[in-house]
Amino acid sequence: MSKQIKQVIFWVGALIIGVILGSLHVEAVDKTCNFVATVFTRLFKFTAVPAIAVSVMTTLAMLGGNKETGKIFRRTLMYTLLTTLAASTLAAILFFAINPEVLSTSVYEGVAEDTLASMNSSSFLDYFVIAIPDNILYPFVSGNVLSILIVSFSFGFAISRMKESEKKTAILNVINGFQEMVFIVIGWIIAILPVGIIAFTAQLVSDLSAGIVTDSIGRYVAVVLSGNLLQFFVILSIFLLIRGINPGKHFKNMIPAILTALFTKSSAATLPVTMDCVENRVKCQKKFSRFILPMCTTINMNGCAAFILVTSLFVMKNGGVDLNLITVVSWILISVISAVGNAGVPMGCFFLTLSLMAGKGMPIGVMGIILPIYAIIDMIETAVNIYSDSCVCAMVNKDLGQADEESPVA
Repeated sequence: MSKQIKQVIFWVGALIIGVILGSLHVEAVDKTCNFVATVFTRLFKFTAVPAIAVSVMTTLAMLGGNKETGKIFRRTLMYTLLTTLAASTLAAILFFAINPEVLSTSVYEGVAEDTLASMNSSSFLDYFVIAIPDNILYPFVSGNVLSILIVSFSFGFAISRMKESEKKTAILNVINGFQEMVFIVIGWIIAILPVGIIAFTAQLVSDLSAGIVTDSIGRYVAVVLSGNLLQFFVILSIFLLIRGINPGKHFKNMIPAILTALFTKSSAATLPVTMDCVENRVKCQKKFSRFILPMCTTINMNGCAAFILVTSLFVMKNGGVDLNLITVVSWILISVISAVGNAGVPMGCFFLTLSLMAGKGMPIGVMGIILPIYAIIDMIETAVNIYSDSCVCAMVNKDLGQADEESPVA
């Protein structure tokens, strides 16, 4: 307990120091904090790619295609769809309760729609085509999470199908050894993470006070943020309570990952910290965490589903579309499916929604008004996403886990 208290003190202290440094507006301090924040972001991305690959491969190599693998996957998918559907449905209810007004065309007609369209000219299906690797290095060089999962699932199942032999043992020894090495490096990063939090916080405070993210569109922002916060504190807590898990204790255990997600704005980049919290603080078995969390980085996007739905409804409302019950229900389903296929990268939800609206011929200039404040929305979304990932993992661990906390895939 004393160790956990010390960790909380370190994190709170780092936040306070970051706020103070960011408020000083000293150029040398700002540059130093930007440098440190960039270094930590790159380190997270550097460790996330091998962590995803080796975690999935080692788990599947050991479990293979047996019944336990199927149970874990089905239970993960069930909780993912339930929590994502709940997030999208809640967002729809809040949208009509708060009822954002239609913007005057003069507000967004000056926004260059061709510039917005060029931000993401590819279609939704193109994302899946690009995810199919045409060489072994592409997934790891590009950092495409879905592509990495495809390769890792394929190789993991292939290893499990190999006959017991010296070759299979040698392959497993190499992968397990590499996995241990990766998690040692992750442990080093976790140990110095308060330094990164100082830099991230200072960077954010400096940007906010400089007016980079100060504008809002009132009720629209209220719908998005309140939906995400209610999902985080209420809906996911209900899911945990139903499964007999203490929400308060789970939240406290996940604080390092939540804070990291806020600042990196990337589920994939936060994955090393998420895995560390789930395994060492929540005490989930590694055979669950190292299979579920990399997969949830791509498919479990509660915050993204809420953003896609609310933003799509808002843009369509400004485009004169009749938002009747059938239309809303259809877009709830579209938002869930789209969120499941979205990449866990910064601004992934924005690009995806932009693509959907451009394809329908809606006034995407409205999204240009949203863009300046999306940085704050993206922070909250990512925190909701990774917290939901941890909840899914904890619930599956509760459902299928044994009393022994040690995993056979250590």
